[in-house]
Amino acid sequence: MAQQEMTQEMSAQELTDEPGAIRDVVVVGGGAAGLSAALTLTRARRTVIVVDAGEPRNAPATGVHGLLALDGVSPADLLARGRKEVVGYGGEILAGQVVEVTRAAYGFVVELRDGSLLQARRLLIATGLVDELPEIPRVREQWGHGVLHCPFCHGWEVRDRRIGILAAEPMPVHKAQLFRQWSSDVVFFAGEIELSESDRTTLEVLDVPVVEGSVSRLETEVGQVTGVRLEDGQVVAVDAVVVSTRMIARTGPFAGIGITVTPHPSGEFIEADDFGKTSVAGVWAAGNASDLSAQVSGAAAEGARAAQSIIADQMMADLEQALAARTATVEDVA
Repeated sequence: MAQQEMTQEMSAQELTDEPGAIRDVVVVGGGAAGLSAALTLTRARRTVIVVDAGEPRNAPATGVHGLLALDGVSPADLLARGRKEVVGYGGEILAGQVVEVTRAAYGFVVELRDGSLLQARRLLIATGLVDELPEIPRVREQWGHGVLHCPFCHGWEVRDRRIGILAAEPMPVHKAQLFRQWSSDVVFFAGEIELSESDRTTLEVLDVPVVEGSVSRLETEVGQVTGVRLEDGQVVAVDAVVVSTRMIARTGPFAGIGITVTPHPSGEFIEADDFGKTSVAGVWAAGNASDLSAQVSGAAAEGARAAQSIIADQMMADLEQALAARTATVEDVA
């Protein structure tokens, strides 16, 4: 880590010891969305602190794809660059975990696991989501490598290879349709799923064979997926496996201020408008927390857009306060 970053990643106690340290924005989550928002906010001369638990969703992946001019950059390098840029404009990066957020007259109090408190006028939730993986041996250890879920993130890397679709909710047949665009050698493992006639017809038209029977585990060699083993002992050779994960936004710390999740066929998300504004006053959400399908590029764009909305909101609030103060002064003089 660069020396500049090290000097900025202070402890929560050091940060909260500052008297009256009410920042304009606390950004919870230091991924693409959170750092992009922080960059826009700091460039607008807003005081910002990013609290990051250090658990990025894409940490297992070898590279970020579909990101213009940075395609293939490692997730760790991308975040390191982002942190350095935010710090360079005066932003603060804090390694920590938010456990609770409560209301205050000026905005919000953000409590960290170590008991430290941060104060902010506005709050941006960029905590991403959690993927619920099928409980099949070796799926978790291969996650982000031999086990994939997003064709736009990893389809090119497995093009023309043998791809196995593990049938798990939600929408497993849709996954087969998508990955069929990258390979003509796709096989569908039905597992415990009862396929409808419509689904079977879809797979037949796509020339995707259906393998019946429960999946026992994945087969690997030298850390690479080589096949799918069924309960009856049969092994079907594949080079990569696709799963349909339920994607759940991380919202626990924000329940006390009224943030709730909205159900979706693929999981649960925080509902927000086109600018990231939630139904809770003073709270915005960006990235996978509010958009389950967002890639890194989309998450970064949403973070920047939410930041612009926050800036406009604070600008108007400051103006209204100044006008009210002026009116009060004029009335006092009169």
